[in-house]
Amino acid sequence: MGVDYYKILQVDKNAKDDDLKKAYRKLAMKWHPDKNPNNKKEAEDKFKQISEAYEVLSDPQKRVIYDQYGEEGLKGQVPPPDAGGPGGATFFQTGDGPNVFRFNPRNANDIFAEFFGFSSPFGGMGSGGVGMGGMRGGPRSFGSMFGDDIFTSFGEGRPMSQGPRKTPPIENTLPCSLEELYKGTTKKMKISREIADASGKTLPIEEILTIDIKPGWKKGTKITFPEKGNEQPNVIPADLVFIIDEKPHPIFTREGNDLIVTQKISLAEALTGYTVHLTTLDARSLTIPINSVIHPNYEEVVPREGMPIPKDLSKRGNLRIKFNIKFPTRLTAEQRTGIKKLLSA
Repeated sequence: MGVDYYKILQVDKNAKDDDLKKAYRKLAMKWHPDKNPNNKKEAEDKFKQISEAYEVLSDPQKRVIYDQYGEEGLKGQVPPPDAGGPGGATFFQTGDGPNVFRFNPRNANDIFAEFFGFSSPFGGMGSGGVGMGGMRGGPRSFGSMFGDDIFTSFGEGRPMSQGPRKTPPIENTLPCSLEELYKGTTKKMKISREIADASGKTLPIEEILTIDIKPGWKKGTKITFPEKGNEQPNVIPADLVFIIDEKPHPIFTREGNDLIVTQKISLAEALTGYTVHLTTLDARSLTIPINSVIHPNYEEVVPREGMPIPKDLSKRGNLRIKFNIKFPTRLTAEQRTGIKKLLSA
């Protein structure tokens, strides 16, 4: 019987049209020569066999001939007298003499391009020149034209879409002060873009976008305005994305939902007690007395005086107060004696 097309496509003899398409899609993407640069010759041979098998089995007339007479009959050899079957003479004999059916396999690239919806998918491929072991094509390939990740981008289980492509999102940084992220605010952003009229002609317009900053939002939070990029024929406009950035604050730093402040104090204050006076991000005054001895790693935690938690605004992080203790650079003999006396008591 020659070549076993069913075995090549890894389907059984009762395979339906959908089964054949699924098998071809998987195997053609797997064995495309551009995806197998390290064993290109083997891939070319496999790719041509897969394409030929699909061409025959997906065509009802060719499939009937192949099922009855095998590859030899399909490619023009007159079948032996006992090779007939139901309907066999329909294709091979008219009148008194043989009428040979000749099958010439199509170009593998053409089948691939037709299946995946491209009229000329690889630049030079599909017209003129001979390359890749008899497959038509120029020097450009999938990788060079569409990037090296073409196969994973489209997926081995899905055909490439012929619909309008969507432009990648346009990202812009939106700087916010810590006060704005603490209380929430509204920002107005003016954008310029082009829109297309019914005839496809583009014209510039300006728009004002309103961005509601919610209390507690963090650096990296994204606000997306769908399809607010430029309009072009056969292209879906890009999404416009604003990414929250946090401006440095002169007093507070943020760590998750907590606020951190560092107070500079003297050694005497660290030993004898200190009172912290702070103005919060919403302009309240806090007074926090500390009666404990403050050591270099000491941290005073004030519950619920940190950043709001966006998912539950009734909750807040903590305020964490750290200390930078200023030690004297030198002591007199009298001071040393006095400190020793005090600390040893």
